Amino acid sequence: MHKYLVLLLIILQPFVSTAQTAKYSNEFLSLGIGAKAFGMANATVAHIDDVTSGYWNPAGLSRLKNNYELGAMHAEYFTGIAKYDYLGGAMRIDSTQHLGASLIRFGVDNIPNTTELIDNQGNIDYDRISYFSAADYAFILSYSRKSSIKNLYYGGNAKIIHRSIGNFASAWGFGFDAGVQYKVGKWQFGGMLRDVTTTFNAWTYNEDQLKIEVNDSTFNFAPENNIELTLPRLTLGAAYHIPIAKKFEALFELNLNVLSDGRRHSLLTSDIFSVNPRLGAEFNYSRIIYLRVGVGNFQKIEGMDGNQTINYQPNIGVGIHYRNISLDYSLTDLGDQSIALYSNIFSLRYSFNGKNDNSR
Repeated sequence: MHKYLVLLLIILQPFVSTAQTAKYSNEFLSLGIGAKAFGMANATVAHIDDVTSGYWNPAGLSRLKNNYELGAMHAEYFTGIAKYDYLGGAMRIDSTQHLGASLIRFGVDNIPNTTELIDNQGNIDYDRISYFSAADYAFILSYSRKSSIKNLYYGGNAKIIHRSIGNFASAWGFGFDAGVQYKVGKWQFGGMLRDVTTTFNAWTYNEDQLKIEVNDSTFNFAPENNIELTLPRLTLGAAYHIPIAKKFEALFELNLNVLSDGRRHSLLTSDIFSVNPRLGAEFNYSRIIYLRVGVGNFQKIEGMDGNQTINYQPNIGVGIHYRNISLDYSLTDLGDQSIALYSNIFSLRYSFNGKNDNSR
């Protein structure tokens, strides 16, 4: 029961506090999608070229190898309490344009509602317990185009966000992303600017259902603003692809994630910006079997004695690509080196109606 209570408090935080620009607004859109990317610690903005580009960098859609591609992912957090799912599709419009769509859900279901547990006579009646879900949804429509400049691609996202907490509260919001990729020789470069114009959520809440007791002693206060803003964040990346031996290849990518919502426990931080690196590597045999490793989510943690330590999140993943099907698996936070969420992640991609090869 206490697990559900903690999760509910976390979910309600952006809305029951007086927040205009929330530091962790729409954080479910920062988790990432695809076991391929998770295996590389989400260092993927420069080289990504499949259906998940709609999330990571829409410019990558213009480098799809087939006319159509579908993708799906499932992951579970908090020992299965929270479910995280993704479904996406992409298609070629013509020789220069591509279109994609992504649906993301992060939800906690079957949360006990004990607000009516005690009746008017003060008796505990377990039959009065009901259940509800707290879920975040995002629908992302992506467009990409090949530039007239050789090996330059660009794209953008329009996203609609819906967040619901049973009958207690709900929110609708929208925002925009922009991305670019450029390839020169064995190098690939990319940039992704999320929430370009800031993304906002407009909350509505049921005060009778929430039953907030407004007083100073409990530090409960009625919301003063129902608009929640998500500030822009920029990810810059560089990737290098190199043959190692016959039928063996390697890909390395470094990303810098720049956040504009103030000071965080990042490696590089200020009162305005915080910067965190991600490093990933992918090794493949004959472009059929893949091994991926990565490290990211670096955080400075200050102990009770005032000394700082650096936590980090190592990930590992494997994948297999046969004909038009790719099956990927990743294990995040290998060895429990950080306070990040731990999960096994599975994803599947299928491409069709196009050139049937394994070229990158």
